[in-house]
Amino acid sequence: MAYQAIVTKFFGPSNVRGSRVKAMCDAGSLTLSWDHSLGVEGNHRRAAEALRDKLGWDEPHYGRLHMGGLPGSGYAFVFEDDDHRAAA
Repeated sequence: MAYQAIVTKFFGPSNVRGSRVKAMCDAGSLTLSWDHSLGVEGNHRRAAEALRDKLGWDEPHYGRLHMGGLPGSGYAFVFEDDDHRAAA
């Protein structure tokens, strides 16, 4: 199985839309409205998990998502699967 990192990015408000966060990878993308109750990391994680769910990359099969910051802005999420945990 080939894994893809999910990258998230914040987009500030415009004249027509409020703040939002976009999650993207080679397989697809989605954009969610910013939820002010979640904070920065919570919004990025919510977007990555929503894209994971949209693509059918369920946690039991693909593993947990781990989050890391990117230079500049945004976050990257990668999967940890059972095979790699057992080998460590």
